[in-house]
Amino acid sequence: MKTIAGLVGLTAAALVLSPSVAQAQDSTCYDTAAPLTVEEQRLDDTLVTGGPAVGPALVKLAGFDGRVADFTAKLCRQAVSKQAQQFVEREGDALWKAAVARAQSTKPLAHDAYDDRPLYWARLQLSSALRQWKPRFAFSPADRAKLIQRFDWASRGLSDEKFPLRPGVRKIAVTGFDPFQLSGANVRRANPAGAAALQLDGREIDTPTGKVVLQAAVLPVLWGGFDEGIVEQFYGTALQQKPDAFVTISQGRPGRFDVERWAARWRGGFGDNNDISSYGSVPNAPGWPQPSDEFIETSLPYQKMIDAGTGPFTVNYNLAFCEWVAVGSQQSCRTDQPTPGRVAASGGGGDYLSNESMYRANRLRTGYGATNVLGGHLHTPVLGQPADPAALTDEAFEKQRRDIADQVKALVSVV
Repeated sequence: MKTIAGLVGLTAAALVLSPSVAQAQDSTCYDTAAPLTVEEQRLDDTLVTGGPAVGPALVKLAGFDGRVADFTAKLCRQAVSKQAQQFVEREGDALWKAAVARAQSTKPLAHDAYDDRPLYWARLQLSSALRQWKPRFAFSPADRAKLIQRFDWASRGLSDEKFPLRPGVRKIAVTGFDPFQLSGANVRRANPAGAAALQLDGREIDTPTGKVVLQAAVLPVLWGGFDEGIVEQFYGTALQQKPDAFVTISQGRPGRFDVERWAARWRGGFGDNNDISSYGSVPNAPGWPQPSDEFIETSLPYQKMIDAGTGPFTVNYNLAFCEWVAVGSQQSCRTDQPTPGRVAASGGGGDYLSNESMYRANRLRTGYGATNVLGGHLHTPVLGQPADPAALTDEAFEKQRRDIADQVKALVSVV
């Protein structure tokens, strides 16, 4: 795991002063001048001048606004450090479970059950409250960083990761991602990989070869979050329960699914949800096995997934990868095999966090010698946005997200 000092350094790099906060806060309990992250500041973003803030509006549509208000009030009453830690982790777990229950509800809902955005924005409302909270006890920056991490990981499904102890049931661990590229009018974006994770968590699916049970989490689109070891924490916990497969999932290319052949040990520098860039080899995760492979090949049954006849989107096996001929200046991009000794430049999934989720999960799997566990990455089709630039949702947008998430469910069940 990253040290506390390291966590604080990563967090501080993303903090800037915010002129306002998204929810009303008690001035005796909250310091509204305390800096929020770039990601948290987007809670104030609107689609039209004078319109409602998008994040809080989506939280309200899903019925999570009461949960946010309850959290911010109860946080002010925390008087003991250890109890505060237990409170925030319990509330993070409760938020995750509420989002999963809503996503998998069989009852008609006022707002689309497949919408992954309310969880994302509710989490940011609560993390911003934790960042500006003025506790009654001694509380260092390192203490705050650790408290926020505890809440964040719990609200992503990391505290709710337990497979049933039943013989003959296949166990598959999966991760999706938060929405990303949210600047300006794109603040309303969703991520079908995150929507699929909410649909899959805790599910038991009947297949022709028996039952499949799934445990899921949603990863941050943050280099710092990956450096803190969130991927290893989720899949490492899964490995202790002897799973049958890992499937990392993210949003990829328009109009098709891709099963990626190669994961690469390289970050290409693209900015994350805090507008922070990172470039170079994927760092080690202290405390976990660290094989030094430049590329890791999928072991998912890609042909079986292609032949399964899921729809409506086509499923492709993507062979592409790039390696550095001269690091930083010249690449060779091909579809055969990487050259022994060369440094990876990108996998089939590119050089961003989706590629890194596949690399980290499978570096862990191979590092533990879990060769009997299948592992790989599934890229979903790109999800569009509502046709009206001032709308939070519409029928076509909701149908596309539902179609993608349901096909993810079908594809993962045949792994």
